[in-house]
Amino acid sequence: MSPDDVIDETFVSEPTEVLRVTPRLAVPLCEIELDAVRSQGAGGQNVNKTATAIHLRFDVHASSLPEDCKARLLARRDQRLTREGSIVIKAQQHRSQEQNREAALERLREMIEAATHVPRVRRPTRVSKAAKKRRVDDKTTRGKTKALRKPVSDRE
Repeated sequence: MSPDDVIDETFVSEPTEVLRVTPRLAVPLCEIELDAVRSQGAGGQNVNKTATAIHLRFDVHASSLPEDCKARLLARRDQRLTREGSIVIKAQQHRSQEQNREAALERLREMIEAATHVPRVRRPTRVSKAAKKRRVDDKTTRGKTKALRKPVSDRE
């Protein structure tokens, strides 16, 4: 290796591209696999010769997301999530590959953002004594009303 082959360190420190999910959370684009494929459906001659649809594949287990976020993402019941723990998104709404790429990344961002929200813990509440008393009193009143509808010989 000659001295000319040495990589200049100033160019290596460029920031990598990231998908910004929240102000504090970002996913590097190197973790996201994007493949261009041919779109389905009508579209004339253009659809037969250009690969405008985008298949996005994101492996949740191998990602740099926080562990709690990964767990919530994997616990979701979503058809885009495979058994192996990968998210697969197909974007083909637009005619251009770049617009479909942005649409797929936006859908992934929304999925991850939904998984960042920690659900509130539900605390079970108790029925108050007054509410229990009102319920029993209402049942008693209703029973008396029904008893008055019976023939006089059946009442007792």
